[in-house]
Amino acid sequence: MVSDLRNNNKIGTLYGVSVGTGDPELITIKALKILQNTKIIAFPKGIHNQKGVAETIIQEYLQPHQQKLSLSFPYTLSQETLCVAWEKVSLEVWQYLKKGENVAFACEGDISFYSTFTYLALTLQKLHPEVKIERIAGISSPMAAASAFGLPLTMQEEKLVILPALYSLQELEFALDWAEIVVLMKVASVYAQVWDILAKRDLFNYAYLVEKATTNQEKIYTSLRNYPNLKLSYFSILIISQRKHLVSYQ
Repeated sequence: MVSDLRNNNKIGTLYGVSVGTGDPELITIKALKILQNTKIIAFPKGIHNQKGVAETIIQEYLQPHQQKLSLSFPYTLSQETLCVAWEKVSLEVWQYLKKGENVAFACEGDISFYSTFTYLALTLQKLHPEVKIERIAGISSPMAAASAFGLPLTMQEEKLVILPALYSLQELEFALDWAEIVVLMKVASVYAQVWDILAKRDLFNYAYLVEKATTNQEKIYTSLRNYPNLKLSYFSILIISQRKHLVSYQ
């Protein structure tokens, strides 16, 4: 059902607020001001009744008078299930926006980089074309991972490829043939196969793996040759840097 409030000038603004990758200090001044000056603070709901990553990052900045809005985004590949969920959370947010209340949606990493906010914003724009949305940029996980290793992510004319959680090994092989820097997001589910490719191409000295970058649970692996069977957490990222003219981290 498309909204009939197109001429309502009192509609609130939905802010997509990037809050970084885990360290609460990796929030921009602009993002912090919006978080502290918006009454309704939304974020993705955590699993197993635990706080989600975004809520954990921002909790120290929120005040008692602010209202928290925990939104459920299911972990599934079913497009039908996802569309139903996106419409549901859009309706929850719209209940505040249509009354003139602003809503700040806190999103881990950057709101434009594989972000749940994207689906919320697109669904709201489809259902309510008059909705006002502002996006606040932030720090995403490839930058955080490179920082954890003290690496430049890219230099000069180097080509960068970022592959999301679901990629084929053929895609990885092609990327390694084409680009100097390859970043593998959420590598846990295919780590064993990736390890085999690193072995085949003799890239162990140029592969950098970090779990939960910038958080107090951050864990860095510096010699993957010794770790063929790692059991990694969901938030694990691997950088393959075929920049052989620099000294290796290992």
